[in-house]
Amino acid sequence: MFLTRDDALALADRLRSLSAAESCVIHMEGEEAQSLRFAGGGVTTNVASARVKTRIESHVGGRIGSVSVGGLEWEELARAMARSEEIARLLPTDPEFLPPLGAQAYPESARYDEATGALDLRFLAEATARVVAEGTARGVNMFGCAAAGRRFSALASSASLFAYDRESFVDLSTTARHKSDGWSGWAGARHFSVAQLDPADIGRRAALKAARDEEPLDLEPGRYTVILEPTAVGELAQWLMWMLRARPADEGRSFFSRAGGGTKLGDALFSADFSMRSDPRDAIAPEAPFGEEGLAQEARLWVDKGVLKTLARPRYWAQKTGAEAIPAAHNFTVAGGTTPLEEMIRGVRRGILVTRFWYTNMVEPRGLLLTGLTRDGNFLIENGEIVAPVRNMRFNENLHGAFSRIAAIGASERVKTEMGGAAISAPPMLIEGFEFSSKSSGI
Repeated sequence: MFLTRDDALALADRLRSLSAAESCVIHMEGEEAQSLRFAGGGVTTNVASARVKTRIESHVGGRIGSVSVGGLEWEELARAMARSEEIARLLPTDPEFLPPLGAQAYPESARYDEATGALDLRFLAEATARVVAEGTARGVNMFGCAAAGRRFSALASSASLFAYDRESFVDLSTTARHKSDGWSGWAGARHFSVAQLDPADIGRRAALKAARDEEPLDLEPGRYTVILEPTAVGELAQWLMWMLRARPADEGRSFFSRAGGGTKLGDALFSADFSMRSDPRDAIAPEAPFGEEGLAQEARLWVDKGVLKTLARPRYWAQKTGAEAIPAAHNFTVAGGTTPLEEMIRGVRRGILVTRFWYTNMVEPRGLLLTGLTRDGNFLIENGEIVAPVRNMRFNENLHGAFSRIAAIGASERVKTEMGGAAISAPPMLIEGFEFSSKSSGI
């Protein structure tokens, strides 16, 4: 279910009026979406869904009671408010409790497009037909999914805080399988505006990767020059952004902790070509107008030309350390460069082109050591030309090292990663000495 700003505010006001606690916080989120899957040249399933969730926190003497409700029935919401107060009175005091924020000023959201929020299943079916046509023209099988819809989130407190954001989205991805079923290609996109979606281009890129007729090669594990396409770079950068937290760094539990105390803020940790920023007004990957606890988001440099500039810091930790409270970023941009992908390929004597990763996981946070698998399109490059597909491999690479060995960067573009619906803009990168630790038999 989708609530307008006025509807969400009216509901929040009504709930706040019920509170008998010292303070309360109300979280609301909802979504209306259409989705379908396709295979074998046609649609296999389609779904229209609507959901809404309200979570109520009540605060009594530094204690926090929380109850969630999966609907908007008033009697249920009223019971949840009362129950959250009962729970708060029974729990021990939270030593990190802070009273909720009062009214804040937020930037305008750049994440909603009316036409995109109104897309229906007919549009999605037409878009997938264009994807399938690209595969048919190249003799490969196309599988995938498409979705579109709109969602909202709202946050209110008894101290007069009210924050609201809405987001439209259209999401389309496809896996193309070679006729032998021996390897695959992939392409996908997720946008706030349908005007930025090109279904035929998505289908064409995936189909071209799957249509090659050379037998896939089994390469030995080791360090290789790699060209990571934007989706692969976005996946790695998302993990790095999640690690940019002040508390673990202050407590000596992070790669960003300095030996002997303090943090590495201000240190050059990555290539001078590597920068990350977030901005609610960004045209391609805008951040939400507010973050955790209702803190306002603003334009921020997290890494600037390789130098660590910012670590996210919640209100409690900011108060404890006497530093600024900074909400974490979930939507961000990795700065691009000027080297086209084709030029990168021409400059590689021997290396691997990687489409994307999956099953990525942090192995050792203090070393930023990440592992994962390649998927849906690796290609051997020799003497500046793509010569054959390469079977999948597992990588073990620390993000500090990978983003310190950048040899070339292309233009940034919106990417679709495996992990959630974050808006990420990332470029292709040429990285030296990327470590693949083992072979993988998966396609």
